[in-house]
Amino acid sequence: MGEVASSDNDLGAVGITPDIGAKDEKIFVASQWQLMWWRFRRHKIALFSVGVLAILYILVIGADFFAPYDPRLMDQRYIFAPPQPVRFVDTQGGFHLRPFTYAYKKQMDPDTLRVTYLVDRENRRQIQFFVHGVPYKIGPISSDIHLFGVDEGATIFLLGTDAQGRCTFSRILHGGRVSLSIGLVGIAVSFFLGLLFGGLSGYYGGMFDVIVQRIIEFLRSVPTLPLWMALSAALPPRWPVTRVYFGIVIILSLIGWTGLARVVRGKFMSLREEDFIMAARLIGASELRIVFRHMVPSFASHLIASLTMSIPGMILGETTLSFIGLGLQAPAISWGVLLKGAQSIQVLSEAPWLLWPTLPVVITVLAFNFLGDGLRDAADPYSR
Repeated sequence: MGEVASSDNDLGAVGITPDIGAKDEKIFVASQWQLMWWRFRRHKIALFSVGVLAILYILVIGADFFAPYDPRLMDQRYIFAPPQPVRFVDTQGGFHLRPFTYAYKKQMDPDTLRVTYLVDRENRRQIQFFVHGVPYKIGPISSDIHLFGVDEGATIFLLGTDAQGRCTFSRILHGGRVSLSIGLVGIAVSFFLGLLFGGLSGYYGGMFDVIVQRIIEFLRSVPTLPLWMALSAALPPRWPVTRVYFGIVIILSLIGWTGLARVVRGKFMSLREEDFIMAARLIGASELRIVFRHMVPSFASHLIASLTMSIPGMILGETTLSFIGLGLQAPAISWGVLLKGAQSIQVLSEAPWLLWPTLPVVITVLAFNFLGDGLRDAADPYSR
């Protein structure tokens, strides 16, 4: 009876109510990954975060299609133009099925020479879908079709423009390509370094373990931001954008692997004396097979959760370096570069919409954190 009660409690922890029959048998023969999926499904916020991240990555991958303008296109007629909201109801209270925006009229103060934009409610511009625009190429696909736009000669600046008259909405979408990809690329490098040095340190021990742990302690003792600044300042200023991008990825990875290496080392030290590892050695299994076939899969779920929680740190690291001027520089486009243009108090007082890039940064970091929480809970399906 005690064993039955224990089984029922374990199944209840993963959100499954045991019944008599085939359903009970299905649960008992389920793999670890199936139990993790059943537990992960119960974390509604984590599931919602998966959808949010999927939408964000689709938007940035297809930024050329979703953005109405080229992110580098300058229009001196609309410097610091405010956002043009999408409307369905006109000034007379009439409802329109097709969305529209109102055009702007420029007005200059003769005393201060300050330009203001007034809404021209007599000039309504209907939003068209799947319109022709600037040609682009996404992988092997070449096209000039954009999701939405307005008639030629009109404008649609959903989030306003910057000091050069460039569309903020289009620049945010294109900037996400760098900011979101740098997290994935950086984590891939960090994962390799952490698994390599942490695994070797925990598996072999001895002098190699001592050296690796002293290196980790040294890196973790140095304040992160000054270390980032020092390494970023060491990059040659004449490097092209692509080389600077990979340089920042390497910098973030060189710093970010230490925490994962500590986790991997602890897992390897606890697993190397387990019975199934000793049995693998006795039957003549090679060390590579023991490590990658038996040891790593036994805590793969913890690695996945740890990596997911580390991606926001990579994204924030790139954003911080670019914001303070030590990361990517114009003409590169990233969320950090866009926020750098909003450092001036005078600019913020006249164009507060330049702070819009903070919103996708916050959404992305929260989504990855919630996803990491869900994966961490799912990694141990029998916990409550």
